[in-house]
This record gives sequence, structure tokens and C-alpha cells, in this order.
Amino acid sequence: MFLFPNPVLPYSNKMRRPAFWLLRHFALTSVSVHQVTRTCCFHRGVIPAPLLSYKSTIPGHSCPHRRTVSSSADRHYMQELSGPEQRLLNRLYDGLVSGQRASLAESITLVETQHSRKKELAQVLLQRVLAYRREQESRNGGRPVAFRVGLSGPPGAGKSSFIEVVGKMLTGRGHKVAVLAVDPSSCTTGGSLLGDKTRMTELSRDMNAFIRPSPASGTLGGVTRTTNEAIVLCEGAGYDVVLVETVGVGQSEFAVADMVDMFVLLIPPAGGDELQGIKRGIIERADLVVVTKSDGDLVVPARRIQTEYTSALKLLRRRTKSWNTKVVRASSYTSEGIPEVWAKMESYRDAMLSSGELQDRRRAQQKVWMWTLIQENVLCHFQNHPKVKEALPDLEEKVTKGVVSPGLAADLLLRAFSAQ
Repeated sequence: MFLFPNPVLPYSNKMRRPAFWLLRHFALTSVSVHQVTRTCCFHRGVIPAPLLSYKSTIPGHSCPHRRTVSSSADRHYMQELSGPEQRLLNRLYDGLVSGQRASLAESITLVETQHSRKKELAQVLLQRVLAYRREQESRNGGRPVAFRVGLSGPPGAGKSSFIEVVGKMLTGRGHKVAVLAVDPSSCTTGGSLLGDKTRMTELSRDMNAFIRPSPASGTLGGVTRTTNEAIVLCEGAGYDVVLVETVGVGQSEFAVADMVDMFVLLIPPAGGDELQGIKRGIIERADLVVVTKSDGDLVVPARRIQTEYTSALKLLRRRTKSWNTKVVRASSYTSEGIPEVWAKMESYRDAMLSSGELQDRRRAQQKVWMWTLIQENVLCHFQNHPKVKEALPDLEEKVTKGVVSPGLAADLLLRAFSAQ
């Protein structure tokens, strides 16, 4: 969601209130909405009018069209970005659209930050990149310029090894590949090894590939809260294949399916019997199931698992009208089956593009992630509300002693939060 400063509202508890303050921001500036002329090719339909005028404060955008904005609103937004901030955003944007990997890495760092002001700068950068990507898609006949693939599976399924082999094959065919690898974070220290990149030694040295490991930081679902925005930045940098590797997940962590075009589930040969395939959860979100490590002594077990999962998938409802989930075998060690896996991915992409379901899926995903970010920001606002912070220690103590039930304590906190 958009986090832009409003000097009219005071700070509270050393922290801004993003969700409610944004609504107030729109209300305060709504009088000038009708005064904005949406004729700019760069800004067309990007964001609401108050925020449209905000983007005009960034130099370096040579749009031939002129927009009329009320003088008071124009002066207000001209004061929002300092000179160093404008230069930073221009440098990152120019480097990003020219394909510089250093600028892409720095832009993702800006998106991942927890600093409130830098979060706002990241949203401004994202809006510029979104406008640039939309212009590219219009030149491409309205078709997406990049193919997003999410890869998930249990720990030890060989996700990193699989990505390296596929990535090297794709760069050899002229593709530019971006890999967003999410590593689990410690539940005690909060640290993360970020070791996925060390398994991709060959791909990390490829100039047509970009690998970005990120810590999960306690986020459920196998991905980080900023992975979706990092995908947008990678596409803006010219990468036409974006691979998202999740942390090792179980049966229900499939948040990555809500941010990619195709969801690929990797399972090892010893991944359980057909009952595991029938279980509802991650398997019914998969567009392609790949049985990994199909080499040597594991070829026979891999074939058996392939047959069992193929039978199990027949009992599940089809996710799309134009595609049936396939089960294939592959080996990252011998590269056997890797070209066939990519061929299946291309067949899926072509079928979904022809039917228009791929574009519909992307639009639905944007709505899902908007509400996800709203929930996170509202929870943050709730935790930092003065009355909640005041009542929380006493209620926590009563809950731990069994004097008050957790449900009653939650109701009391919500009542304190909603009281004016």
C-alpha cells in the first residue's frame, strides 16, 4: 500500500499510522482530484490523482504532456522529496530500466527496508517502475513481458539445484533470469544463513542471471512480504523469466501461488504415498509437479511416485479450463528431463495467455496482495495504539494466570482500539 507523508497529521507513539493516515490524506486532498488532467503517457491510470501530482516532483521524467494541478497541492508535493531523495530515486530508476544489476539489488534493499521514510521512497520508485512496465506491455500487445514461476517443496527436494540447472539452460537460450530465493529465519535469533545462492555457483556468475536471497523474517507462506514488489523490480530491469524459490514448506504454505503465473511443486522420490497427493492443500494449487532426483537408484521410486501422483491429481478439481496439472520427472544431476520440464512450462504459459486466464490471474493476485498488506499494516497500527499498549501488559498477565480467557482479552483490546 502507499505510504506518503502528510504534515497535517501528527506523529503518534513515534510511529505513523499508515492505513488511517492514508485515508485522511485522500480526504484532505480530494478537493483537487478533479483538477488533475490524466493525459500523461507515463502516469496514465497509475495511482489516484493526489498521488499522481506527487510523482511530478521527481525530475528526470521528460513527458511531453502538461498536467494542471492546483497551486496549493503542487506546492505541498514539491516539498515532499528532498534533493538527495530525488537524486537517489532517479539514479535507481535509470539504472534499473537500463538493466544494471547493482541498481536492481539496491532497489530491492530499499523495498525490503523497515525504515518508514524509505518505505515511502520505495513506493514512489515502484510506481515509476509499474508505469514503465505497463508501457512495455502495451507495446507487446497487452501480453506480460515476463513469465513468473514459483517453485516450492519440502526441505531437501532439490529446489536450488533444480533452479541452477534450469537457469543455466535458459540463459544459454538467450533469456534473462532473475531468482528470488527466500531462506528461513531463526525463530530464536531472527538470523538467516541466506545459503541458497551458495548452491548456485554457476548461475551466480552468469551475467544474464540475477540471484537475490532474502530472509523469511517470520513471514508465513514460504515468501517474504516484499517478494511481490521485488518481482516487479526484476521485470522492470528486463528479466523475462522470474523464478521465486520459497523456503522448505509443508502441505499448506502456498502463498507464493498468489504472486506468480505458474506454481511448480517439487517433491523428492521419497515424498510419501498417493495419500499425500490426495490431501487438499499445496498439491491442488500446483500447476506442475516435478519429481526430482530421478537418477541412479532413485529412478524406480521416482517413476512410482510419478504414477501415484498422476492418479491422485485426477481426483482433484481442475484449477483452470485450459490446463491440466502434469507430473514429470527430472534430475538436476544428469539434466535428464530438464528440457521437458521447461517445455511443459512454456505450454502452460501459451495456453493461459491464449485463453486470457493468465492476465485474469495477475489482476486477482494484485487484489489479494493489497488486502494482505492492509491486514499487516492494520495489525501494526493496532499494536501501537496508545490505549492498546496501555491495557496490554495487564491483560497479558491476567491471561497467563488464567483469570481472563484469551478471547475476552482480545475483545477488550479491540474495544479499546475502536473507542474514540
